[in-house]
Amino acid sequence: MLSAGHAPRVPSCPEWTLDDLVQHVGMVYLHKVANMRTGAPAEWPPPDLASLPALPLLDRGYAELTAEFAARKPDERTFTWFEPDQTVGFWIRRMAQETVIHRVDAELAVGAAPAEIPDDLAQDGVDEVLTRFLGYGSVAWHEEFAGVLPPQEEAPVLIRAGDRGWLVRIGPAGVQISTAPPGSDGAAVVSGAPGSVLLWLWRRAESGVDRAGDPRLVERLWAALGLATQ
Repeated sequence: MLSAGHAPRVPSCPEWTLDDLVQHVGMVYLHKVANMRTGAPAEWPPPDLASLPALPLLDRGYAELTAEFAARKPDERTFTWFEPDQTVGFWIRRMAQETVIHRVDAELAVGAAPAEIPDDLAQDGVDEVLTRFLGYGSVAWHEEFAGVLPPQEEAPVLIRAGDRGWLVRIGPAGVQISTAPPGSDGAAVVSGAPGSVLLWLWRRAESGVDRAGDPRLVERLWAALGLATQ
């Protein structure tokens, strides 16, 4: 449990202490509540919250977020940053994955081994970070990725998380993500248990996955993920 004055650094987010991490998650929850209540982009960071103690802020944020989700249907329209999906369901998924990754950050901060992530939740997170953050993000905010995109489309990298796979093609216009049919292969392959692949994609762990094929393609993917997940 986080106690007053106990603020270890978060190795996966080195600019943060554990207090900062807990406060951030509480503020994210309340920010999404504001998005849903207004149906419009809310101010970030939420005003008048930065001075509140971290744990009470997290408790308040969680209570308001879960109440908001309970009061709405997943297909109800609301504002999101992902243009193809303007529904409450987007935020349900996003906040589940936000919580998983920052839970791991907190575990790393206190020196605990990350708890197991259920395969279905991890696979959904792999799909989200590849399709929303990397694929959509590299096109919608192309200028932020320009430094790592090659002048010509490169051969695909296969990401395999358990029994699901994705093909990642990096080119000058951005990153294309497609579901990999059974038996697919790539010029490079990153594979492993779903939870391990999720943490690798979010750059929370450099080990735990198997890498094969052209290492240059994996290195470029790793660099692009650094921009997508910052």
